[in-house]
Amino acid sequence: MTKPARIALYVQHLLGIGHLRRAAALARALVREGAEVLVLSGGVPVADVDFGTARILQLPPCLAADSAFSALLDEQGRVIDSDWKDKRRELLLKEMAAYRPDVLLIEMYPFGRRQFRFELLPLLYWAQNAKLLVVSSVRDILVDKGRDDRVLEAADLVRRYFDLVLVHGDARLVPFERTFPRAQSIADRLHYTGYVVEDLPPDLASGDRAGGEVLVSAGGGAVGGPLFAAALVARRLSSLKDRPWRFIAGRNLPEADFALLTQAAAIDPGIVVERFRADFTSLLANCHVSLSQGGYNTVMEILALRTPSVIVPFAEGQESEQGLRATLLAERGALDVLDAENLDPALLAATLSRRARQGALEIELNLDGARQSAKILLGARAARAHV
Repeated sequence: MTKPARIALYVQHLLGIGHLRRAAALARALVREGAEVLVLSGGVPVADVDFGTARILQLPPCLAADSAFSALLDEQGRVIDSDWKDKRRELLLKEMAAYRPDVLLIEMYPFGRRQFRFELLPLLYWAQNAKLLVVSSVRDILVDKGRDDRVLEAADLVRRYFDLVLVHGDARLVPFERTFPRAQSIADRLHYTGYVVEDLPPDLASGDRAGGEVLVSAGGGAVGGPLFAAALVARRLSSLKDRPWRFIAGRNLPEADFALLTQAAAIDPGIVVERFRADFTSLLANCHVSLSQGGYNTVMEILALRTPSVIVPFAEGQESEQGLRATLLAERGALDVLDAENLDPALLAATLSRRARQGALEIELNLDGARQSAKILLGARAARAHV
C-alpha cells in the first residue's frame, strides 16, 4: 500500500488574512487528494479559517506594524529581535525534523516574505539536504517594489532550492511575467494552477439578487476604514438607499472605525454592522451588489458567484496588486473599479447603482486552482518517488 504524501505547508500572514485563507484552501484540497498536511502558521491565530483535517502548528506569531510593513511585531506589540528570531527558527527546524515530510510547500517566498529569510533560508537548506520536493505557492500578481536586484535574487533562489512554482492564476488574465520580469528564467519550474477559490456549495448562486442587500466588506478589515466611511456617505446619495446595507467590518478593523459604523447603524435602521460572518460566501452569493476592496480571495469568490461588484483596491504605499487585478477584470466588464485615493461618494453611489442594474458579466477563467495545485504537487511527488 502506498504511503500518503506528507506535506509541510508554511504560511505567514502579516496584515490581512488572505494568505492564510488561500493556504487553508490548498490544505483542504491536498487532504481531499489523500495527503497528510501539517500547516506551519506564523501569523496571529485567526478563528474560523477552515483547514479541514490538516494539523496546525502555530509558530510564535508576528504581524506587520502598519500597512507599509515598516516593522514586525510579536504578540505583545514589541518589535521582534534576534532572540525571538533564533527561538522561532529553532522551533521550526525541530518540528520539521520530527514531522519528516516528503514535500515542503512555502507560501509566497521567495517572491515575498523576504523579512523571514532568517528562518526560510535555513529551512530550505535543511529541505535540500533531506531531498524533499520543494514548492513555492504564489498568487498571480506580485507587488512592484521597483527593485531589480530583488527580482534577480528571487529567480536565483528558485533555481537553487525550488523544484516547482505554483502560480495561482490564469495566464489569459495576467501572465506571471507581467509582474515578475525574470519569469522566463524559471519557466521550467512554473505551473499555472488557475485561481484558488473557497469551497462553494453548489446551491449558493440560486438566491434572489433582485431583493438582496448592498454588501460592504474589506477582508480582515485592517485597512478598511476609509472604504467604510465613503460607503456610509454614498448610501445617503444612492438610489439603493432603501435597501439594507450590511457592513462586514472584519476582525481587524480598528475600534475607532468600527465605532463610526455602529454609530451610523444606531441612527439608521437600514444599516447592519457585523464584525464577522462565517457564512460570508452565502451573503456574497445573494446580495444585490457588493462593494469591497480587491483582495485575491474576495475577488475570486465574486467571479465564481457572478456577483455584481464594485471594487476599491487597497493601494497604500507600494501595494499595486489589487489595483492591477481589478483593472484587468474591469477592462473585461466583470466588475467596476474605483480609485481609493480619490473616492468620491457620489461617484461611488452612481457606480453601485449602475453595476446592480447591469449585473455581472461571466468571463472565462480557470477557478479550479486548489484542486489543480494538489494534482500538480502530488503528481510531481509521485514522479520523483519512481525515479
